[in-house]
Amino acid sequence: MNTLSRRGILAASAAAIAATQMPRLTFAQTVAPITLSAATRTLDINGRAATVFGLAGPGGQGLVFDPGQRFRVDLTNDLDVGTIIHWHGQIPPNAQDGVPDIPMPVLAPGETRSYDFDARPGTHWMHSHVPIQEMRLLAAPLIVRTQEDLAADRQEVVMFLHDFSFKSPEEVLAEISGGLGGGHGAGHGAGHGAGADALPTQGMRMGGMGAMQGMNHGARGGMQIRNMPGMGGMAMDLNDYEWDAYLANDRTLSDPEVVQVERGGRIRLRVINAAAATVFWIETGAARARLVAVDGHAIQPLPGTRFGLAMGQRLDIEIDLPSEVGAWPILALREGAREQTGLILSTQGAEVRRLEAVADTEAPAFDTDLAQEARLIGLDSLPDRPVDRSHMLMLGGSMQPYVWTINGAVWGQHQPITARSGERVVLSFHNMSMMAHPMHLHGHVFQVVGLKGRRVAGALRDTVHVPPMSMVEVALDAGEAARWMLHCHHMPHLASGMMTEFAVTASV
Repeated sequence: MNTLSRRGILAASAAAIAATQMPRLTFAQTVAPITLSAATRTLDINGRAATVFGLAGPGGQGLVFDPGQRFRVDLTNDLDVGTIIHWHGQIPPNAQDGVPDIPMPVLAPGETRSYDFDARPGTHWMHSHVPIQEMRLLAAPLIVRTQEDLAADRQEVVMFLHDFSFKSPEEVLAEISGGLGGGHGAGHGAGHGAGADALPTQGMRMGGMGAMQGMNHGARGGMQIRNMPGMGGMAMDLNDYEWDAYLANDRTLSDPEVVQVERGGRIRLRVINAAAATVFWIETGAARARLVAVDGHAIQPLPGTRFGLAMGQRLDIEIDLPSEVGAWPILALREGAREQTGLILSTQGAEVRRLEAVADTEAPAFDTDLAQEARLIGLDSLPDRPVDRSHMLMLGGSMQPYVWTINGAVWGQHQPITARSGERVVLSFHNMSMMAHPMHLHGHVFQVVGLKGRRVAGALRDTVHVPPMSMVEVALDAGEAARWMLHCHHMPHLASGMMTEFAVTASV
């Protein structure tokens, strides 16, 4: 490792200070709505300029709200294409949920739309619900603080993770799908209501075991883990694309963010996995840590130095720093691979060493046995009540052709998952494919209540990781009578059809 230059440290420190000051611009209760702009921006990624999208608030990328502050935002589309933003982790009225044409159309270039609803506390984020736009980094943190956050003697740090390609999302999807273009992969659902081509029909209904065919797709960079316990030697497939860079707060480890911290201080690290198709392990190294919240919901503190999160998920990690001068890297390790990114916590006067973007060893696959999920116990839970309705959702798909399904169907040919408002509903996700699927439900909070057939009183979430050949059950109380999206948060899977709807009707 080489030592970072003093100029690099100063620049990184200035960026860190600006980042910590950014939320204060939105803290004060004001009559006027906060302005938010979807716009292009330019990043320096390993010395190469990259034009990406972003969500700029009053103080930079993202928004932070104080306890009780209402979510009053005027969103302006300053892009040259239509877009719409989903407030991931929030439960707005359905008309403000941010899904193309369900029910509102995308915002045309230059259009402004107002949002107004009660903000839910916790670590959340916001992103385009057009997959090819999220792949261009049209996403940002959305933090709603609690009174306890304001009173606590600790420093807050956000780590916003993404994967990045210099190629266009359309090219990426075409490569992943084996060059099928507008057929099974790259075209199907990639626009998701924003001018996408008509949905193809050939081969779109398939059995859930389809992912066991065509697993060797080498040019797409997939990694296979063989002889998984309990899987009879079948291959699990990871990382179906080799991205050009992995970002933490828009930076790689060639020029990481260096956050100035106090000796012996306490940090609340809010980690958001906004990646299109990458699961990360968060490694705190020598710093003592404990996981205290998932998806914005408090859990019984879980000590450790490595915690994983899938796409769409969030972790809040409390870190107690040693009482000496030092620098403590917080790394995000790509599952099943050697690539890594991250940021550095540094006291004043500490030597900050350069970290390599490629580790010596591969990180393991994430939570294939659901061991981490099984250890999460929510501080809050759903009230006990009888189950009114249960649904089984079979998750399937294949690499060749690259198509991913729920109950054997792609979006547009799906059968809605139904419920009545107020009903207690259990959803059973059965993953019959050899890729994991982070399943996200809009408009609801659910509790994990079953793992591989074993009953648990798990954490509250909005996005749950379902490993290959596994079953996860969640319980929820059906909310507003409306169409709510239910989908995999792996963007190429979503773009190739892995979405259905949770259709809630009014109670009788």
